[in-house]
Amino acid sequence: MSHQHDSPSDGNARRLLIAFTITALFMVAEVLGGLLSGSLALLADAGHMLTDAAALLVALLAVHFASRPPSNRHTFGWLRLTTLAAFVNAIALVMITIFIVWEAVLRFRNPQPIAGGLMMTVAVAGLLANVVSFWILHRGSEEKNLNVRAAALHVMGDLLGSVGAIVAALVILATGWTPIDPILSVLVSCLVLRSAWRLMRESVHELLEGAPGAIDIALLTRALTREIPEVRNVHHVHVWLVGEKPLMTLHVQVIPPHDHDALLERIHHFLAHNYQIAHATVQMEYQSCCGADCELKHDAAEHAHHHH
Repeated sequence: MSHQHDSPSDGNARRLLIAFTITALFMVAEVLGGLLSGSLALLADAGHMLTDAAALLVALLAVHFASRPPSNRHTFGWLRLTTLAAFVNAIALVMITIFIVWEAVLRFRNPQPIAGGLMMTVAVAGLLANVVSFWILHRGSEEKNLNVRAAALHVMGDLLGSVGAIVAALVILATGWTPIDPILSVLVSCLVLRSAWRLMRESVHELLEGAPGAIDIALLTRALTREIPEVRNVHHVHVWLVGEKPLMTLHVQVIPPHDHDALLERIHHFLAHNYQIAHATVQMEYQSCCGADCELKHDAAEHAHHHH
């Protein structure tokens, strides 16, 4: 990066913009190449590149929105937009895959003539474009960002897609056997589907306020009571993600401390230090918790304890 004072999002935005431009240009080249040469594998790869370009554009917008400050209406800012973007992206990938497979079945029934040489040229150019995009996206230190990762995943799938198109072109040039083209376009589509499924699972989990995979709540509550002797019981624990930031609310039953603020500070430090939760709302209670939820939490903790 050129400047020391660049924020990660500036770097992300610049990388995404370069990758988007390259991808969009080569997508057009592949569509033309596919239509002129009659190759479905090239069109499959172009379809893939279209979702790529969309992914990169969405990621760019997401980076822009993530940098907007919170307001009274959107108290978390616009960070969730990035998750929504990843979700929309995954759906687009699935649609394109269905189209390509359908088209491949039709082509397999009545094979079309394919210009192998042109197909080869375009596929190699596409491969180079993908290598450059992938390299640009992967130079970033911000591996955590779901959108940059989604975009890099797309480009990775594209690399394989271009390889598929090159293999098909080689086979057609060597033997003239055209059914290899729809066969490989289906294989490319399967790769696309795999990354789409993973992306959809992650984004839906986040949209449904799922707890981050890295945080085991039963473990966290046990560790908190063990590390801080004044803490008797932890309940009403909620953890969720906004963008890539974990947020948490919890009730803590404590022995009445000499210094309320110091104890609170220790709890916050424990969460930030061990679980990277910078934003936690802690409700301290001196009476033991009574209510259905406490029993539930207690049972769950006992249950987890027996399991370990």
